[in-house]
Amino acid sequence: MDSNCYIIGCEETKEGIIVDPGAEGQRILKKVEELGLKINKIVLTHGHIDHIGALAEVREATGAKVLIHADDAAQLTDASQNLSAFVGQKLSVKAADQLLQDGDKIQFGNCTLEVIHTPGHTRGGISLKGEPDILITGDTLFTGSVGRSDFPGGSHSQLISSIKNKLLIFPPETKVYPGHGPSSTIGEEKSENPFLT
Repeated sequence: MDSNCYIIGCEETKEGIIVDPGAEGQRILKKVEELGLKINKIVLTHGHIDHIGALAEVREATGAKVLIHADDAAQLTDASQNLSAFVGQKLSVKAADQLLQDGDKIQFGNCTLEVIHTPGHTRGGISLKGEPDILITGDTLFTGSVGRSDFPGGSHSQLISSIKNKLLIFPPETKVYPGHGPSSTIGEEKSENPFLT
């Protein structure tokens, strides 16, 4: 159930965001402190437990606003939708502060991430595009694989369509930072990912 958490900061202003605080809240907060960042936003690529497990702790410690796509908003407050009920945890956290839509811009300092709605793993799954060549793909696209689509709200055909029509359009050198596992590039996934050929 290990998932990737990303801490991204603006070098000039030291404002930052956290993407998908799934676990180990103290470790995340320690890293934020080491980097000297002021976290104003916590962005969720979707609302499954392995991506929100440390959300309450990190939110309370930073005072940051929580952002999630509108179609996944209920996953924060509903243990059956965030899948925690299935692993015996029954996790429910406060509702999001801001609901995202496709094309929204997330600003922190002099940095901007664009929200790309990539449904398929969940109805409200998103990827985040940063300049010049960064793509955080959540549980949509992995290195050599794709996200599961057999959970409630999932759709394999929608997932593949999201990847092919919204992610593979970026230049081959675009770095892919997935929700689980190692990073890759769009070029590598286009040519080597068996789910996409």
